[in-house]
Amino acid sequence: MARKNRRRPVTPKHDVERLSYGGASKVVKRGREWFVREVPAHRAEKEYRCPDCGQVIARGQAHVVAWSAEHIFGDGAAVTERRHWHAHCWRIAS
Repeated sequence: MARKNRRRPVTPKHDVERLSYGGASKVVKRGREWFVREVPAHRAEKEYRCPDCGQVIARGQAHVVAWSAEHIFGDGAAVTERRHWHAHCWRIAS
């Protein structure tokens, strides 16, 4: 008699809030709310300058993108003012 392959049904665990922010997490830092998205090394296609240390974030280097969740002119303006940070610089920024 043949065995049936009984796999559990796949139930994706999507973080709905994160999906609604374009893959970003909402965090509180320096007394303000920020959207933060991690950029893995294989997706880092351009060079950026870190606003904290002023050094270049090289192509292919994992980093963090952050923008204000409380922008006075709304989400569209906040996204245009997003900044790319070294992951370390973002963690230690006060």
